[in-house]
Amino acid sequence: MNAGKKSLKGATLLLEALEKEGVDVIFGYPGGVLLPLYDALLDSSVRHILVRHEQGGVHAADGYARVTGKVGVCLATSGPGATNLVTGIANAYMDSIPLVVLTGQVVTSLLGTDSFQEADITGITTPITKHSYLVKDAREIPRIVKEAFYLAGTGRPGPVLIDLPKDILAAEIEPFSTEMNLKGYHVPGKGDSDKIAEVAKALSECSKPVIYAGGGVITAGAGAVLKQLAEKASLPVVTTLMGIGCFPYGHPNLLGMVGLHGAVAANYAVDDCDLLIAVGVRFDDRVTSGLGHLFATRAKIIHIDIDLAEIAKVVRTHIPIVGDARLVLEELLEALAGFQLPQVADWWDQLRSWKNYYPMRYDKDRLTAQLVIECIGELANEDTMVITDVGQHQMWAAQVYPVVKSRNFATSGGLGTMGFGLPAAMGAQIARPDDMAVLITGDGSFQMCIQELATIAHNKLPVKIVLLNNGVLGMVRQLQKYFSGERYNQIDLQGNPDFIKVAEAYGIHGIRVDSLEQVRSAISEAFEHPGPVLLEFAISPNDDVLPIVPPGKPITEMLGG
Repeated sequence: MNAGKKSLKGATLLLEALEKEGVDVIFGYPGGVLLPLYDALLDSSVRHILVRHEQGGVHAADGYARVTGKVGVCLATSGPGATNLVTGIANAYMDSIPLVVLTGQVVTSLLGTDSFQEADITGITTPITKHSYLVKDAREIPRIVKEAFYLAGTGRPGPVLIDLPKDILAAEIEPFSTEMNLKGYHVPGKGDSDKIAEVAKALSECSKPVIYAGGGVITAGAGAVLKQLAEKASLPVVTTLMGIGCFPYGHPNLLGMVGLHGAVAANYAVDDCDLLIAVGVRFDDRVTSGLGHLFATRAKIIHIDIDLAEIAKVVRTHIPIVGDARLVLEELLEALAGFQLPQVADWWDQLRSWKNYYPMRYDKDRLTAQLVIECIGELANEDTMVITDVGQHQMWAAQVYPVVKSRNFATSGGLGTMGFGLPAAMGAQIARPDDMAVLITGDGSFQMCIQELATIAHNKLPVKIVLLNNGVLGMVRQLQKYFSGERYNQIDLQGNPDFIKVAEAYGIHGIRVDSLEQVRSAISEAFEHPGPVLLEFAISPNDDVLPIVPPGKPITEMLGG
């Protein structure tokens, strides 16, 4: 080694590289191959949160990333520790969430020998990561970490995995260059100005425009300019599930969520429009019913996305624009100055008629999930973070909860991962300790990562858990009801525990609600309590999420609309 240079262990170098990237917390679970790293953590400023299952760790990092826009970081040991991360990595990949996933690995001399707790995690996760690294030289750690964070957080975000053999973490090395080497990786910025001018011209000539906004608007921080555009040109807006919050709830231009369980007015508007401006969306089958050839068939379609691979993948695109959504919309606003704004008075008459005739309906004379969720919205503030699990409760929250700001609604969209909610709420609460995290979950999803109650209790995280307990796998039951001739099978959750006693066993305050009259006071009590609370609401298993588009039908053919 050269004189004058201080040698460092690979683990210390790794933590220093993470600190330089602004990492303040890691969600992790230790193991034998990670001993050098956990030893180095004792001397690091990085906070470590000990989760109770590796899947909880990756979902917590995911929740952290969703509510902040920063890259979330998780850590697991080799073999089963690493493979337990796979569902959470896939979840983040499907929803374009920036993560850096650190895994321990057996020593390099044993790679490929099927040694104890060895798994080819880089190979296993290749289809569900933006990139992955197997570190074989400790001197490369600073460069790899820098590249991983850049890849995870730029362009279309996503998870990047770094696999770290034990001998690499324990190696004594000298500091090394951190210069990135990402040949061929290009991050789109501004869009094509000529195509943006085409969009401005198309807007001036149309009479039934719609903006279709997705999660890419939130990722790009484009909500404010989207609102400016909609207000300037009197454009109606529909959002995807992932786009909830990019346009404020209650705004007169917002028609609601589009698709499978979308608002009737939103679905009708997309079907009848003559110009569809799709921003940061991927024309998911939950929106199009998997019928791209029948989606918005009357419209000229503009697709603005940072990922070229998404353009025209599902639906024919007339004007494709690859670029950062915020930069493209800003340029479109400027370009509109040279054109007449669209004449949309008659279109708005039709849209308002649909909105008034087809509101979201539910029974307000008994205890229902929608009533509970609306009451939460009334008692919470606009900075409250709402995190959901997956199922009926997720759709009810998407339909009625008043999200007015970006990054205050976090849910598993593309993968639909039951069990996501509890650890994601934990990660969100750690990310933003001054804002309240409210989890909306069901008795099926809640039990998938229920062990993270220990992490919440130990870290005194004031997460408010709203458990909508109907005793069944509600969404599966609903699908069997409508599309399997009411032949119910394996949806009855017999053997559910007393959830209040479970919460109390972890030292978490529990409140059970089984009548309409208790709802508001129970929610108020939970919100005022300084620590975590489990609020359990007994709801009917017969309540359905409506409207619903039957499989194979266009989005205008809704049941219960």
